[in-house]
Parts: sequence; C-alpha cells; structure tokens
Amino acid sequence: MYRTHIVIAVFFILLFLPNVNSKIVFIITSLFAVMLPDIDTAFSKFGRAKVARIVQLFTRHRGFFHSFTFCIVVSVMLAFFPYTVVLTLPFFLGYSVHLLADSFTYEGIMPFWPYKRRISWKIPVGGIVEKSIFVSFLVVDLFMFASLVLF
Repeated sequence: MYRTHIVIAVFFILLFLPNVNSKIVFIITSLFAVMLPDIDTAFSKFGRAKVARIVQLFTRHRGFFHSFTFCIVVSVMLAFFPYTVVLTLPFFLGYSVHLLADSFTYEGIMPFWPYKRRISWKIPVGGIVEKSIFVSFLVVDLFMFASLVLF
C-alpha cells in the first residue's frame, strides 16, 4: 500500500538526509520515485492520472515498471545531464525502496525485466503483517525525525 511505501522511504530519506546538500530536492524526488512504479495500475495514486492510463495500455502491473531494469536505466539517464544529476541518488533510492518492499509480497516483482524470474515472499498486501510494518516504520521515522530536529 502507498502509505507503507512512504514510511519505508521516509526511513531511508532520514538516514541519508544529513549527508545531502539539496535536502528539499532529495526529499521530493525520493517521495515521487517511491510512488512511480505503481503508475502501471489504475488502483494507485499515480495510476489514476490520465498519462498513467496511456502507460497502462502498454504494460501490466508489476512488469517493466516494477524492475531494477527501469530503475537503473532512468538513474543512469539522470546522471548524464548536469541539471538532473542531483536527482540520481534520490530517484534510485525511492524507486529501489518501492521494489524492495514489493518483493516481499505474494505477487513479488521481476527484478531484472525482461528476465521472467520473480522474487517474492509471503506478506499479503493490506494484511496484518503489512500494517505492523507500517506502524513500526512510522514509529521509527518519528524517533529519527525528532533526533534530527532536537540534536
């Protein structure tokens, strides 16, 4: 679920943030990238956009967009241009966090599309385990945020 992706991404954002120069760009890009893989489904926040509907005609959920192939290609492209190089790490971080989280679900992901091998685990989306993961990361995020602000 998108909220679980967000709290896991916030954890990693807070880990990296003290070492980042462009903090706002880092945060916004990471949060954008963590939601982007779900552009391939009409049930996601990004998937409801009109441009996403076009993407959904040519792909299926947890296919090309749910792969490190896409993540790496976009990250390398961002790294080649002077004005977008600052987006490379946060894009890769956010996108990778989404893929990592989805790899623990029943459906899993095809990490290196077009190679068809799926990696998956046993966590049902929206189940009690995912809700526990969400709450756990939320609590840790709050403590990490407080420690950044207070110290």
